[in-house]
Amino acid sequence: MANESIRSSSASTDSAGTRQTFLYFGALTLFIYMATPAGYLVDIQTSYMLKNQLHATATEISRFRLLTGIPVYFAFVFGLVRDQWNPFGMRDRGFFLIFAPATVVAFIWMANAPLSYRGLLAGMLLLMVLSRFLGAAYQGLIALVGQERLMSGRLAVLWNVVSSVPVLAGAFASGFISQHLPPNRTFVLAAGLTAAIAIFGFWKPAAVFSHAYEKPQAATTNFVGNIKRLVRHRAVYPAVFICFLWNFAPGAATPLQFYLTDRLHASDAIYSYYNGIFAISFIPTFLLYGMLCKKVPLKKLLWWGTVVAVPQLVPLAFIHSAQLAVVLAVPIGLMGGVATAAYFDLAMRSCPPGLQGTLMMAVDGVLALSARGGDLLGSRIYNSSPEHGFLYCVIATTAVYACILLVILTVPKELIATADGEPNPVVEAEVLDEIAETGSA
Repeated sequence: MANESIRSSSASTDSAGTRQTFLYFGALTLFIYMATPAGYLVDIQTSYMLKNQLHATATEISRFRLLTGIPVYFAFVFGLVRDQWNPFGMRDRGFFLIFAPATVVAFIWMANAPLSYRGLLAGMLLLMVLSRFLGAAYQGLIALVGQERLMSGRLAVLWNVVSSVPVLAGAFASGFISQHLPPNRTFVLAAGLTAAIAIFGFWKPAAVFSHAYEKPQAATTNFVGNIKRLVRHRAVYPAVFICFLWNFAPGAATPLQFYLTDRLHASDAIYSYYNGIFAISFIPTFLLYGMLCKKVPLKKLLWWGTVVAVPQLVPLAFIHSAQLAVVLAVPIGLMGGVATAAYFDLAMRSCPPGLQGTLMMAVDGVLALSARGGDLLGSRIYNSSPEHGFLYCVIATTAVYACILLVILTVPKELIATADGEPNPVVEAEVLDEIAETGSA
């Protein structure tokens, strides 16, 4: 009876700790994605400023987005800084205390500065740099806790579900905001949201931070040693490459927009509706992953999720009305949820000890680069044939997704052999061996 009582008490403590962890990261994820200058709230309003106030052309707006995205493309640099630097001796909370207020000041400055193309470009570049430090602290911390508490799958689901909310809110609210608020008020609103992130510098829940930086998964060394460990860590490469392929979708963005509006004669609103429904439809299969990941090894979820996701865009190649595309957004979105969660789960598990920020920000940069590259290739494919251009884009996207199956074969088998929450002695031993090698180097 005594043993049963102890087990019951331990289970209750673990459950309370899990709830506290979910509460902390759920709230942090919401504010990080609501306030990011790369998100819908700021990005769409900025494009309206360029178009309506500064009379910029479509090409100029595209170039603006390309230039302001430079800090994201090199996001791994900010991850390295996060893994090396310990501001105020508070680690990630120190980053929140420094860079959240700095970002607030930058937003307020932009809200009061005269509106010009160069001023907007300089301000957005500054905001992107500052926000990358916040992103590095957030992503590094969530990956570290995911590894230490054996809950990378559940945290991947939390991350994806909660981060969908600002995307949907921004997409649907951007039109209202642009009509009812002066352009500079958007920056004031973003400043208020960013200020909330500074609060997380003072919040230190035990479930998240108790000995978090003292465990083997957090062990680090000097800059050169960290670079060597990153290069030698074989799990890094398939995790990053899979994320690259998954976001490299030649038919999913500009080609689809032109296909719906030009070929199927739909209004611009149809494309927005499609994207909104598509994003919402991921959530049920994200939640399904949250249930399955505790019972099924990651290896099976990677395979199942990818097999289902490979033909994701194929239905769009056979439609003849824009309204049907909106309807199909539901099953198309559902097909991608398990795969997306599995890839984030894999990325968290693949982080070398003490380099969670570096790898997760490398993934962040790769996702941005692959999206831009895939869209550029897709636009060229689409323009190559007025009659069959979109069909070719769908074929190209399907082929790229199929390549993920080959990359899964290169993932270290021991890394994906267990379910979420299940101890993995082989991986634990490898972490200790890597730390020992670092100490003797």
